[in-house]
Amino acid sequence: MTMLILLYHFNIYLANVNDNQYEMKAAYLIKYGPAETAFEIREAIKPVSKPNQVLIKVEAFGLNFADVMARLGLYKAAPPLPAILGYDVVGRIEVVGDEVTHLKVGERVTALTRFGGYAEYAIAESNVVFKVPETFSAGVAVALATQYSTAYFLSHNMANLQENDKVLIHAAAGGVGTALVQMALHRKCIVFGTCSSSDKMEYLKKNGVHHPINYRQNDFEKAVLNSIGNNGMDAIFDPVGGKSVKKDYRLLGAGGRVFSFGVSSMNQTKSIFGKLRVLYQFGLYHPLQFLSNSKGIVGINILKVGQEKPEKLSRAMEAVIGMTEKGILNPHIGGEYPVEQLAEAHQFLESRKSMGKIVVKW
Repeated sequence: MTMLILLYHFNIYLANVNDNQYEMKAAYLIKYGPAETAFEIREAIKPVSKPNQVLIKVEAFGLNFADVMARLGLYKAAPPLPAILGYDVVGRIEVVGDEVTHLKVGERVTALTRFGGYAEYAIAESNVVFKVPETFSAGVAVALATQYSTAYFLSHNMANLQENDKVLIHAAAGGVGTALVQMALHRKCIVFGTCSSSDKMEYLKKNGVHHPINYRQNDFEKAVLNSIGNNGMDAIFDPVGGKSVKKDYRLLGAGGRVFSFGVSSMNQTKSIFGKLRVLYQFGLYHPLQFLSNSKGIVGINILKVGQEKPEKLSRAMEAVIGMTEKGILNPHIGGEYPVEQLAEAHQFLESRKSMGKIVVKW
């Protein structure tokens, strides 16, 4: 009888454990390929924070082009399938690690998650978690976490933009592009921006771009040269990659640099030969070229920066939150989707029709 009672209570214990295992929902990437077949919302185990981390109950998460690349199997840093993607979230702190002293349970925050953001609960290192005002929309909060902190790091840390610098921003209607435009204008630069449609041309004009260029109708290299002549560009920000980088380099003046921070052109081809062609189109360079011409190309992987030098992103985040509160920066939200429409959100971002930040809500 005693043995039967023990077995009964053990079975009850196992049932409770199994019931408590799945305490949240998450959108899993289950296969590479088209958005409509790539994701599945599943029950998941609620993550547990370490002493230097916080657990966030997620209000919404943002989409980034790296998500699209990961969905297509082109982002090697992504975790193996089935995977929970997501690099930025907004929500409220539910658990604070023992070593965290500057954050409290219940505070509304935005955070960089380095995967795991497509879930009802997410873990973040405490040094990349930042309090945000209640007045900030979910879209604004997540735009600051990735797009605006990236743009700040590029424009202020790497390029150190100065008044009257001539700046070319590719994909200037996108999330990072929008942020770079606003920061370059704040530094009183002369801003050129590329986009792919008449609607985006109007968007660039409203955002203050001095020289908007529809690259589908005009070769951007010729359009820039027609405006500046032999006075080369001071800084070019390029998330597209491929053959555009070659043209960028030719447009630089002495002291100018190309900041390459993405390869979105890679997703326009599905064959391995097409992808190799994109890589080849970047061109071949030698340090002596940079030395003799006083030009350069700098590669930026913001996730790598955040991983090895999170204090730099921390300073960027603090700066952009303050600049937004003062009205200097104005993130544009290009679309809000419920999590059930995650595939549609991915399709919209991948279509290159989106402008600003795309946010997905629970």
